[in-house]
Amino acid sequence: MIKSDVEKSVPSAKPERKPLEKRKRGRPKGSKNKNKTEVVLTWELLRIKKMINELVKLIANFIPLTYLVLDGHFGNNNALQMARQVNLHIISKLRHDSALYIPYQNPDPNHRSRRKYGEKLDWRNISDEYLRQSSIESDIQTDTYQATLLHKEFAQPLNVVILVKTNLKTNARSHVILFSSDLTLSYEKLVDYYKLRFQIEFNFRDAKQFWGLEDFMNLSQTAVTNAANLSFFMVNFSHYLLAQFRQENPGSGIVDLKAYCRGFRYVHETLKMLPEQPEPILLAQIFAKLTSLGRIHNTSTAVEPS
Repeated sequence: MIKSDVEKSVPSAKPERKPLEKRKRGRPKGSKNKNKTEVVLTWELLRIKKMINELVKLIANFIPLTYLVLDGHFGNNNALQMARQVNLHIISKLRHDSALYIPYQNPDPNHRSRRKYGEKLDWRNISDEYLRQSSIESDIQTDTYQATLLHKEFAQPLNVVILVKTNLKTNARSHVILFSSDLTLSYEKLVDYYKLRFQIEFNFRDAKQFWGLEDFMNLSQTAVTNAANLSFFMVNFSHYLLAQFRQENPGSGIVDLKAYCRGFRYVHETLKMLPEQPEPILLAQIFAKLTSLGRIHNTSTAVEPS
């Protein structure tokens, strides 16, 4: 249907918009406090919880378990509650911009106050009463603070350790926030335990990169278990050998150790085919030459081991 010129010139009527009602300040009427200890665990946390329970059945009678160390991905209330459900204390990392509050101290004990949160903590201006350690290394000053603080997303107070690093040349500053649900844990142990997480990741990296953890083709449960255990056994065994190897080959790594052992085996197999053994000087030169092939940190001190 074709509209006439008169109809085209008449503007269409727009519906009237109702003004938005301004939300009142405060909590809605009838709302109740949420119990932050009652959480719905994600599939990821459920899987970790199942693994912890199975581990406890295996070693709890021999090695008491107290802490669960997780990376910053699990620095939330759900992970903390999952750890408490299996009777463990969590050690993890919070976001760098986490809003932390000092517990409110009522100045008048005769006046009852329901206030819970005090001043918000500013990591750039932390009171010296929370300073636990200060050190300087290579123009980098590290200040370690510890305090029991509150986070509005967590159900209970947190044992918080804040590491503030300052470049004394440029005055650039950065910080890391670690926390634990164990309020009695000292800052030294909290930092040391969190550092262990990196060593665990290094062990997995070595197991996958050097000892076949991601290359085996086994399918049955027993075969997979044996292959995984062998990979991690080789991680531990190689570090033991590497400690001895570095005494004469400083700076060497796993690649250098594997190249040395491979060359050592080649020399031994080759010597079995010779009718006579070479002179000791020549033999030492052969060992030094063949065991250096494929190494990253090559040295001239490689000799036939006893």
